[in-house]
Amino acid sequence: MNPTDLLAALHTAERLKDTTRHCCTSHRRPESVAEHSWRIALMAFWLRDEFPQADMDRVIRMCLIHDLGECFTGDIPTFRKTAEDEVREERLLHEWVDTLPAPYGTEMRALYREMAAQETPESRIYKALDKFEAVIQHNESPIDTWEPREYDLNRTYAMENAAWSPYLTRLRQAILRETEEKIANEQ
Repeated sequence: MNPTDLLAALHTAERLKDTTRHCCTSHRRPESVAEHSWRIALMAFWLRDEFPQADMDRVIRMCLIHDLGECFTGDIPTFRKTAEDEVREERLLHEWVDTLPAPYGTEMRALYREMAAQETPESRIYKALDKFEAVIQHNESPIDTWEPREYDLNRTYAMENAAWSPYLTRLRQAILRETEEKIANEQ
């Protein structure tokens, strides 16, 4: 990518540093979308030996780009996001991706299609990590920052995304144990 195109793309992606998510960090600071994306990419990097059949570099790429649509719409928590919100985010994202130089825009379009279809091990790993990280972050945030609906949500969220993989099932169960301990100790 030439320097001008790279800088333009980075200036757009920089918005994710200031786009806050619903959850707080352990020090009560609103988490940014960029931090969430970085951490799921880090999770994928650390889990590469758990999934030798998967192209974990591809998973990391999915993790890095998955929330770029929020550069244009902001973050909308899953329990508030409507179908209209999803359509708008996808439209704005694809309009931007189409402005990127061909090899990058083409690759990103292919990754987004794969992520949406949820048919490959890579896309399913990415989706599980994306959802798991949200629960992990809630477990790390002060419980008084949780909304009442999040007690049950954090117990059940993403269980279906883990079911296909013994490792992801074990990981989700470990996250659930942390959730239950947090609720028992801090409520």
